[in-house]
Amino acid sequence: MTLERWRPSRGVTPWSPFRELEEMERHFDDIFGRPIWPAVLRRFPLEQAAWAPAIDVFEKGDKFVVKAELPGTQEDDIDISVVGDTLTIKGEKKTETEVKEDDYYRCERSYGSFFRSIALPSTVDASKIAAEYEGGVLEISLPKKPEVKPKKVAVSVKKAATAKKEEKKAGK
Repeated sequence: MTLERWRPSRGVTPWSPFRELEEMERHFDDIFGRPIWPAVLRRFPLEQAAWAPAIDVFEKGDKFVVKAELPGTQEDDIDISVVGDTLTIKGEKKTETEVKEDDYYRCERSYGSFFRSIALPSTVDASKIAAEYEGGVLEISLPKKPEVKPKKVAVSVKKAATAKKEEKKAGK
């Protein structure tokens, strides 16, 4: 009789295709006695291979606002474009840390490009889009076209006496 390690139910954790691949690899290891994925791929998980900035999109009064977190990105490395009804944010993140001491030297570098595309509603006035970048946060203001701004409509209420007179006329 063989013992098998207990694994918690799938209902406890969200589904991850990478976890499924790792489980399949374990089964192949059990059958063939060797891993199917090269050791290099196991050292760099696929989930961490790509980076995309976190983005918030919300409506504020007469405009839409897009906020993107771009830590470690310089203003010159950010490109914002609008083509048709799509807003695209592209950029490149470059960071380098260097420490020189008497008994050691350490240099760490991190770099890579990213992009995010957002579908814009037809109500955005593309000619008036503005962007500000401060403290690693990019804020893009997307004003609405004047003809689609909300208009207040007055509601008139009939008095109860007038409504009763109309009911009597209708009943005759």
